[in-house]
Amino acid sequence: MITKLSSLKTTFSGVDFSKYTSHVQEFVNEFSSRANKEGKFLNWVNLPAEQLKRLDDIYSMASALKSQTGASKLSVMGIGGSKHTVEHMLGINGLNVSGETVLFYSDVDSISLARFLSKLGGDVLSSNYLIASKSGSTFETKDGFLRIKKMLEDAYISKGKSLDEAKKLASKHFIAVTDKNAEKSELRRTSIEENWLGDLFIHDDVGGRFSAFDDHALFTLAFAGMKKEDMALMLRSAMEVSELSLTADLELNDALKEGIFWADAKLNGIEASVHQYMGSMFENTVYWHAQMQNESVKDTLKQVAKVPDAMHHSAEAHFNPANKLVFALTVPVDNGVCKSNAEAYIGALSKSYEVTGAFFMESVETSGLGLTPQAAGAVTQLRAYATCYQEIVEAIMQNKTLPDVLDSVLQPHVEFYKKNLKGGVVSPGRIG
Repeated sequence: MITKLSSLKTTFSGVDFSKYTSHVQEFVNEFSSRANKEGKFLNWVNLPAEQLKRLDDIYSMASALKSQTGASKLSVMGIGGSKHTVEHMLGINGLNVSGETVLFYSDVDSISLARFLSKLGGDVLSSNYLIASKSGSTFETKDGFLRIKKMLEDAYISKGKSLDEAKKLASKHFIAVTDKNAEKSELRRTSIEENWLGDLFIHDDVGGRFSAFDDHALFTLAFAGMKKEDMALMLRSAMEVSELSLTADLELNDALKEGIFWADAKLNGIEASVHQYMGSMFENTVYWHAQMQNESVKDTLKQVAKVPDAMHHSAEAHFNPANKLVFALTVPVDNGVCKSNAEAYIGALSKSYEVTGAFFMESVETSGLGLTPQAAGAVTQLRAYATCYQEIVEAIMQNKTLPDVLDSVLQPHVEFYKKNLKGGVVSPGRIG
C-alpha cells in the first residue's frame, strides 16, 4: 500500500485540480512509458535504488582518498549539475556549513583561481580533487584541472621529488567522475593511464541537473562526513518519491500536483512565477533549482530565491496588482528557539501569497543543521519529477504531441556558446 510521505507535506490553494483529474492516468502513463528507458534521459527515476547497492564502494573510496594523501579537504571541480547538485546536497544535509571540508572551483579567470588557492592556504597539497565531467573535456573543468595538476607536481618537486615521482604523487590527489566508457571520456582515459583511485562515474541518461544522487554528490557527502545509514535513508526516501510520483492517485502524487500547478499558470496566461526557499540551508538550492528551471523549462521568467533575504526587495513587485504571478514556498519545520517567529513569518507569507495568486507550500522535516535525510531525498527527487510533469501536462492539455525525448531533459541550445570555444581547446602547454 502506498502512503503519503511523512517527511514532506504540500498544501495548495488557488488551483482547480478537478479540471485535470480525468487526464491523470494519461499524464502518469506518458511519464512511466519513458522512465528508465535508454535514450530518454530519465534514468534518474531509479538511480537512488541503483546507488543503494554502491554505498560500501563509495564510502570505501572516500576513506581511501583521504588516507593515501593525508589531505582532509576535497575540492570539487566541475560546472553546472556537477557543482550545483553537490552544493545543494551538502546544504540541505547540514554538511560543510563553514566550508571546512569541501571547496569548489568552476571558474576560468585569474582572480577566481587566486581566491580558490587562498582558501587552500596557498597549499595545493592540502586538498584532494574530484574532477567531474561526463565527456572529460569540458572547457572550464579541464582548465582548472590542468592548472592544479601542474601545481601539485611543482609542489612535490619543490620537496625534492623527481618529476616522475611528483607525477605519481600528484595522481594520488585525484578522483574522476565521468563516463565509464574510456572511448567516450578523455578524463576516464587519463584516470586509467595515471592510476587514479577508484571507479566513480556519471550514469548514462542522467542529465547534470537531475544528478543529485549520482556519484559526484554521494562521494562528496561521504567525504564530508554523512553517515552511511543516513545516506541510505535519503536514497530510500527518494525511491519512495519515485513510487508515489508514478501513481495515478493524485492525492498521493505531489510531483504531478506541482507539475499541474505550474502548467495551469502557463495555460492561463501567467508567465511569471516565484519559488522561494526559507533559510540558509537552501542558499545553494536556489542555484540548482534555477539551473533546473532554465535548462528544463527553458524559461527565464521564474524567480527562484532564498528568503528572508529576497523578501523585502521582491515584495513590491510580488504584491503589485498589475503583476500576475503564482507562488511556491519551501519551508523547514522549525523545532528550535526561533519557532514562534519563524512560524509567524511563514504565516504572513502564506496568507499574502494566497490572496495574491495561486500558491503552494512545502513543509520539510528538519534535524541538526539541515533537513532529515528522508526530507532531503524527498524534496530533491520531487523537484525533478515536477519539472518533467509540467511539460507533459502542458502538452496533453493543449492536445500537442510530445517529442520522442522530453524537451525538459535535453539542453541542445547550450551548444551555441560551446561551438565558439572550439578554437580554444585547453592543453597543458597553455598553463603558465
